[in-house]
Amino acid sequence: MSNAFKKDFPIFNAEINKDLIYFDNAATTQKPKCVIDAIERYYSKNNANPLRGLYDLSGRATEEYENSRHTIAKFLNAKDCEIIFTRNASESLNVVAYTWGLANINKDDEIAVSITEHHSNILPWQMIAKAKGAKIVYLEPDKISGEFSDKELTKINSRTKLVAIAQVSNVLGITHPVKKIVSLAHQNGAICVVDGAQSVPHMKVDVKDIDADFFVFSGHKICGPMGIGVLYGKLDLLENMPPFMRGGEMIEYVTRDDATWAEVPHKFEAGTVNAGGAVGLASAIRYVESIGFDKIVEHDNRLASLLMEGLSSNPHVKIIGNPDPLKHCGIVTFTIDGVHPHDIASLLDTEKIAIRAGHHCAQPLGAYLGVPATARASMYFYNDEEEVYRFIDAVSRVRKMSGYKD
Repeated sequence: MSNAFKKDFPIFNAEINKDLIYFDNAATTQKPKCVIDAIERYYSKNNANPLRGLYDLSGRATEEYENSRHTIAKFLNAKDCEIIFTRNASESLNVVAYTWGLANINKDDEIAVSITEHHSNILPWQMIAKAKGAKIVYLEPDKISGEFSDKELTKINSRTKLVAIAQVSNVLGITHPVKKIVSLAHQNGAICVVDGAQSVPHMKVDVKDIDADFFVFSGHKICGPMGIGVLYGKLDLLENMPPFMRGGEMIEYVTRDDATWAEVPHKFEAGTVNAGGAVGLASAIRYVESIGFDKIVEHDNRLASLLMEGLSSNPHVKIIGNPDPLKHCGIVTFTIDGVHPHDIASLLDTEKIAIRAGHHCAQPLGAYLGVPATARASMYFYNDEEEVYRFIDAVSRVRKMSGYKD
């Protein structure tokens, strides 16, 4: 599959990256030429300040920007007005925390957060809990499978005001049953915020089917540019939330003493927007959709199966997470006896293999599992089986490269 797509990515054709194995896709993905071209085309032909000018060029910039919003809305099965552009998933989560959270969470309320979350979906809720006197309740999965028991999910109860959950863990690769969790939240009068940063690149997402109140993702993890993210919110919630930032374009009318706000979504997009980033993200989404999520899922599963099988044959390698490779979403996290994950990554880098090592912005999960640092290989549709075999071979030599005899 990769042979058909790797040619679309200029970074792999650069001489400096010859023979590079890029297995750090959970951190960020590479950008196809169509995305780079779309951004260049916007800045070369249509660049102006959207939404403000009464001249043709500004009109074209506005059209490009709003067409991009429509592409993302259709991609998630949302209304255009329910899509807010941000810098990234982290900012999207903070928008919800500072607006809905501060206005609606009160003393002694509970905020249910999965212990598997990226820090981006923990820190905003810690802030809200401290500011409002609320309590964080952590949902803890089985330490082997990474799955939540029905008993654990009873922590979502009548005291819960908000549930924060990633659809896919950036460490374990496990896909959480977000539709079930959203339903439990609603049954108890709570709202649910779903972090889709790791899921959106790998599976078809329908926010209406999930019934998420808020859903966030980052463009750079789905072949889009850095610096552009998305916040989806149900329209009735967005309309009743105060703006996150105040400034240009997000107003309806300003007097010396007060102001009224523009309609959603512009109420949440203060200042000059990242129109080029939005255009690039829309191009990335069209590109990924042209490949098809069925093919991407199949490819993820095949590579994860090969990689886990190969690593499992090494007695010194421990794979973190579910033993079923079909439940890893292309993410394989592991340790090697006696070798620090940072050293694993550095040694693999000498063979032009790029992986992530450390706590993966998920320190509470590492503490819960008793594994504070791990190495993580994360694959995407432009990776191939040959790269997996090279990776397995390189990992098999890491201990000897570290001075061990076996």
